[in-house]
Amino acid sequence: MATQKLSSFFLIFLVLLQSLSSAESQAFIGVNYGQLADNLPPVTETVKLIQSTRIEKVRLYGADPAIIKALANTGIGIVIGAANGDIPALASDPNYAGQWVNSNVLAYYPASKIIVVTVGNEVVTSGDQNLIPQLLPAMQNVQNALNAASLGGKIKVSTVHAMSILSQSDPPSSGLFSPVFGDTLKALLQFHKENGSPLMINPYPFFAYQSDPRPETLAFCLFQPNAGRVDSGSGIKYMNMFDAQVDAIHSALNAWGFKEVQIVVAETGWPYKGDPNEVGPSVDNAKAYNGNLINHLRSMVGTPLMPGISVDTYIFALYDEDLKPGPGSERSFGLFKPDLSVTYDVGLSKNAQTPTAPVTPVSPAPATTPTTPTTPVTPVTPTPKPTGAAWCMPKPGTPDAELQANLDYACSQAGIDCTPIQAGGACFEPNTVASHAAYAMNLLYQTAGRNPWNCDFSQTAALTSTNPSYGGCTYPGGSL
Repeated sequence: MATQKLSSFFLIFLVLLQSLSSAESQAFIGVNYGQLADNLPPVTETVKLIQSTRIEKVRLYGADPAIIKALANTGIGIVIGAANGDIPALASDPNYAGQWVNSNVLAYYPASKIIVVTVGNEVVTSGDQNLIPQLLPAMQNVQNALNAASLGGKIKVSTVHAMSILSQSDPPSSGLFSPVFGDTLKALLQFHKENGSPLMINPYPFFAYQSDPRPETLAFCLFQPNAGRVDSGSGIKYMNMFDAQVDAIHSALNAWGFKEVQIVVAETGWPYKGDPNEVGPSVDNAKAYNGNLINHLRSMVGTPLMPGISVDTYIFALYDEDLKPGPGSERSFGLFKPDLSVTYDVGLSKNAQTPTAPVTPVSPAPATTPTTPTTPVTPVTPTPKPTGAAWCMPKPGTPDAELQANLDYACSQAGIDCTPIQAGGACFEPNTVASHAAYAMNLLYQTAGRNPWNCDFSQTAALTSTNPSYGGCTYPGGSL
């Protein structure tokens, strides 16, 4: 009896612990706040907007004092940046680095919660042979200045890289850093290892889709139901491009002996419009990518090579930047408009329970192509609806990776309330991917119209007449 009581107490403790974790689990969701625009709202209004969302970290490309001051006493983590143009002075003069830290960090910390200083942006892949050798000395001088102020363990120093630092990324298990940047990158990674600072990268499935604009690639990039892609090296089936790109970086770190270096996603996003000849930009695609990404991060499932954690991820971007050069898509990544209204809803509001994302991605085709590539919603051969069947359940033997993809997808749809399978909910126990996916998949089937194609999930689900409800957990459904 005593053992039973202890087990019950332990179970309750675990649920409460999970609830606390869930309440704090938004800490990995950040946003990029760029300033290349002439129509941005006042900084004070922007800070109020951020506080009304679940965004807990903001990345700045510089160290704008007005923004840093406005974020004081909000608890929002701040990433500030030293520009590429600052690198030569930071590298050559330790006193300049000390003055930079005094002016941009010590003047505001700790009221303004500065957590990372990025030195330069995509310097290693810039091709600037004068700047590249100065990057590490600049970072070391900034680190030394922070150490001198007793902030070395509290504020990290890093730099941001494009995914092109990899020479190989497909399959993810074969990820390798380019030998072209070998000595530079190894020295930078040693710096990260010694100082406990993160490797910051910019993965963009959007660009991967642009180079391979097939419907199945679009679904893979948007976290939507798809057949998945098997890594020939590890045998792992990947269900989305984001995980594949992040794991490629993880594999590259592992290959060079730096597996303990943390990965942070400094930028990722999807444009909601672009030029007529651009493949991929649309409101539906942007809403699907960002909404499903946020939901994927919230699930805490992690990536196949880094399970159970969600990497800190900064979504690009808070607002459009109408002064940026390049194609139209470069000026169309904003989650919010200058009037502070949402461009599209991805469930970031503190009042929102789950992000919403469209069922069907829509992608403008190039001007030379008259058709629009879309991901089919209905399978070619729909699952037959058994007589009397009323519930949609996963097929036995479906791998957890596919079930997690189904779970992410179902819970991201409008009108789907997945709170019963969150900590403390009636259907939270058993706390397994299979159980949670079953509830979410059935809920989507019941809500979407109870058609055979609503219970397909890339042929991983089937209808049943057996009521899966148990204990206090009720699965919606009934006889047909």
